[in-house]
Formats: sequence, C-alpha cells, structure tokens
Amino acid sequence: MIAVTVVLALLAALSNAAASVLQRRAAVEEPQEGTGAGSVVRRFRNILRRPHWIAGAGLLALSFVLQAGALAAGSLSLVQPLLAAELLFTLVVGSVVFRRRPERRTWLAFVALAVGLAVFLLAAAPSPGRPSAPPLNWLLGGLGVLGAVVLLVGVSRPTRGAPRAALLGLASAVCFATTAALLKEAVGRLGHGPGAMFAHWSPYATAAAGLVAFLLLQGALGAGSLTASQPALTLGDALTSVVLGWVLFAETIRLGLNVVPEVIGVALIGAGSIGLAQDQSAGEHWDTSAPHGPPQRKGRRTPAPRGH
Repeated sequence: MIAVTVVLALLAALSNAAASVLQRRAAVEEPQEGTGAGSVVRRFRNILRRPHWIAGAGLLALSFVLQAGALAAGSLSLVQPLLAAELLFTLVVGSVVFRRRPERRTWLAFVALAVGLAVFLLAAAPSPGRPSAPPLNWLLGGLGVLGAVVLLVGVSRPTRGAPRAALLGLASAVCFATTAALLKEAVGRLGHGPGAMFAHWSPYATAAAGLVAFLLLQGALGAGSLTASQPALTLGDALTSVVLGWVLFAETIRLGLNVVPEVIGVALIGAGSIGLAQDQSAGEHWDTSAPHGPPQRKGRRTPAPRGH
C-alpha cells in the first residue's frame, strides 16, 4: 500500500503543477486591455474560455481525486510531504510549456528539495495509523489548529513585507494540512458507502477549511514575494500534517537518532523551496514568455526590434 500511496501522491502533485502552469499560460496569452472593472471582468471571462485554462481546471479536479485516493490508501504524514514535489513538477512542466531553461542554481534547488523529501521520508518512515479519528481527537486537534491560525494571523497584522508573507503562508499551510486531514476523514468513511460519507460533517468541513486556506494564501502572496511565503507554506504543510497525523489518526514517525536525518531533510526542503521561489518570483519567466518562441537563457536580453 505504501507504493500505491506514493504513486498517487506524486501523480496528484504532478497534476496540480500542470494545472497551475496551464492556467498561468492562459493568463499570459490573454492581453490586458485596461485597468477598469469592466476590462478586468472581460479578461477574466475570456481566460475561463481558453483551452489551457479549461485543461488546467480538469487537472485540478483530477489532482483532488488522486490526493483523496492517496489519503485513503496511506498516512497523512506520508502524503502531504510528498505533495511538496509539486514545486519540482511545476519547474519541469513550466520549463517545457514556456520554453525557458532554468539556471544552474535553480536545478540545485530542485535537487535539494528532492533529496530533502527523500531523506525526511526515509528517516521518518510514517506509519499508516487508523482510517478515521475519534470525535475527542478532532475536538482537541480542531482547537489546536484554530488557536494556531488565529495566533499567526493576529501576529501578522502589525507586520509588513516578508514577515507578514511568511506568517500568513504558515497560517495557510496549517489550514491546508487540516483540509487534507478532513479529506482523509471523509474518504475513510467511503467503506460504508457514499451516503455515509456525505451524511458526515467531514466533507463540508473540508470545503470550509480549503476556502480559508485559499484566502490566507492569497493574503500571503499579496503581502510579499514567493521567497518569503513558499518555504513557510511547504514546510508548514508537511510538519503540521505529521502532527495532525499523530493527534488524529495515531500515525507515528521514527524518533531517536532518526531525528538527525529528519532535520537535515527538512533543512534541504526549506533551502530548495527558497531557491525555487526565487526563480519564479525574480525571473518573471512566465509573465513575459512567448510560448511558441525559441528557448532563451535567463540573463540574456533579446534586442528589441528597431523601428517600432
């Protein structure tokens, strides 16, 4: 079952990454005609009709199904860290779609994140646990999550720039991990039939937590660069999932001497996240790329055509 969980989680990460890239391409292809409300609405409506955006929406739905399958087959502590591979897949798929070759340092960040994930998961070896959590565990876990999110949002209010982006990114990560835990609770009841699942509160709590996570993420992205918010989002999701897996589903990870490689893995994940976020935020590759043009290396300017 571990192999099935890993494959489904990685496919979910790939699907989500491809969806992001395709929808970003649809946004790039649609020209910005003005800054008024009418122009913005028309542009958004036109983007929704583009084949790349529609394909991206389909891949997002597929990613959700694959993640649900992975959570049904394996532990929350294993699935959520694997979803950090979305950053890796986004780089690869984006490089192909937009025909932009990443720099050497970007590939080093790629390797750091991949190795970090492998080291952390091999050292931690998360156990499967139980398919659903007792109500008391949900009460304790829910209060803990609520307190953490309220605290992070409260502390972020007087701050600006990178600290605010990091705090809101971490709050969003806690909510995304909680959304995954609620989704695991929901799919864990499918054994009793779809009716039993939809009669339970967990599917609706999943939707609510996902909406809060999305809104907090938008706040993080608006407060500062990806370099500030992405590491908090990536590491926060993975580590919160490990804690929720233990509190809710009795999942465990190896401790003792295994903590040393686990910490090294977490550090590599953080370093890789920062490197990949810097490439996507500083280069503006995908905002100015001509998808059908020849590949270009970052750092070399293409001379502007004369006479225009």
